Amino acid sequence: MEQKSHLVLCVDDELIGLKVRKILLERSGYRVLTAPNGSAGLELFMSEPIDCVVLDYSMPGMNGGEVAAKMRQVKPHIPILLLSAYIGLPSDVLSMVDMCMTKGEGPPVLLDKLGSLLQPLSRA
Repeated sequence: MEQKSHLVLCVDDELIGLKVRKILLERSGYRVLTAPNGSAGLELFMSEPIDCVVLDYSMPGMNGGEVAAKMRQVKPHIPILLLSAYIGLPSDVLSMVDMCMTKGEGPPVLLDKLGSLLQPLSRA
């Protein structure tokens, strides 16, 4: 009984962090798509059956808040986990995402938060 793994979209302009996150999530059983910026992330978000998004806040061009707002317009039910090196993001940004964590919190916290966002989908 093979269970189809969730498809996670990771969007981050820091390519090393993006690659490490992809390896971590794939080893944890997720299928992972990556995008190096907001516009590439939006293209994948609109064209693929994404189950969850792990989105960096600080990116050139379009920040994570702007990307999350556009994602919410298209598929408002898809959970978004916002990653940031900053504490105390603007409330309008936080209102666009389901969860937020700082990049320094580490892989166990990322996996725990992602699992809790996807849990309702697993029961569906």
